Amino acid sequence: MTSTAIDTTARTVDSSARVGVIGSGIAGAGVAFGLASRGVDVTIVDDAMAGQATAASAGIIAPWVSTSTGAYYETYAAGGNFYPAFLEQLSALGIPDLGYRRSGALVVNNDPETLAEAAATIRSRVAAAGTVAGEIHDLDAAELAELFPPIAPDMTGLLITGGGRVDGRVLRDAILTGARQQGAGFVADSAQAITASGRGTWSVRTASATEGFDALVIAGGARSADLLGRLGHSVGIAPQRGQLLHLELRGVNTSPWPTIHPLDHHYITPFDGGRIVAGATREDGVGFDVRATAAGTKRVLDDALRIAPGLAEATVLETRVGVRPMATREGGAALRGSGSGRGRTVAGLGVRRRWSHDGPTHRRRGGQADTRRRGTGDRPPGPVSRGLAL
Repeated sequence: MTSTAIDTTARTVDSSARVGVIGSGIAGAGVAFGLASRGVDVTIVDDAMAGQATAASAGIIAPWVSTSTGAYYETYAAGGNFYPAFLEQLSALGIPDLGYRRSGALVVNNDPETLAEAAATIRSRVAAAGTVAGEIHDLDAAELAELFPPIAPDMTGLLITGGGRVDGRVLRDAILTGARQQGAGFVADSAQAITASGRGTWSVRTASATEGFDALVIAGGARSADLLGRLGHSVGIAPQRGQLLHLELRGVNTSPWPTIHPLDHHYITPFDGGRIVAGATREDGVGFDVRATAAGTKRVLDDALRIAPGLAEATVLETRVGVRPMATREGGAALRGSGSGRGRTVAGLGVRRRWSHDGPTHRRRGGQADTRRRGTGDRPPGPVSRGLAL
């Protein structure tokens, strides 16, 4: 299970099957929601361990500015395109508050040639995306400052009007609420052991009980490699720590401000109430150490203030730390399965080495795409194949 290609094989799911989802981040929540909405008996298992990437994410919805390419980008972009329909699904369940706002995405740089090179790709992607991406406008320094006052005076940029942001924690909780409203169960415990039975089913042992499933989805983020390793599956995923700073501009209306993308590894995401999120570090080799460090804080502030010196007097509110699942080699998204028969394991987690601020975009669509392959459209639901999903 080391391929980075997206598996597009059509599959269906039998609504009588019992499916376990290990992990309740945006990927696990999305898969559980999609399955529950189709009448599948689904149970989420998660112990809310510190370091969940979703809980720390900046929540940027602007796939068109990513440097990702190929199958990974296509999945990423599909996530952005899917948001309006998904929001309608949650709203129909009475869950309207996602902290979501389409305030635009600003791609900025102080080198006109660098910006022009990126602009060619971004324009073609926005045109292909249609109305969900909105329009593109070239902006000079003065126009940038009107939209994002803290910006450095030597910057020029592009505004993609359809860019947005969402509070990852709020979105995750909303999806989990929707899944539960549609019958999903939730076990607040860790999956201590996973075993496959000779009958093509799976047993998941937690501290309090043992649950039996016809299929499993492993959506444990960076911890998925360990879970699958116990079952003899090798995946090229390693943990990468990301530190993000939450700042406050007291008394400033930051709600309409766009997200900032300086064509580098870092970014700035404004939220309501004067809150600004600046991130993020990309720290390999530290395992699951979720401490906020002095070096990490300095790196985030140096990057943010170089792009937006007007944030120098902002109040530092908190640091959030998440652990990303990263490819251990150059790669894109993984969405595939293994085995055959009634207990299929279907992998569906994106990992990458290029910079892109996918967060809730890629993983939400990954969960929906995974469930849509099993029993949608005009095809009647069929049997679940033998299953474990990453």
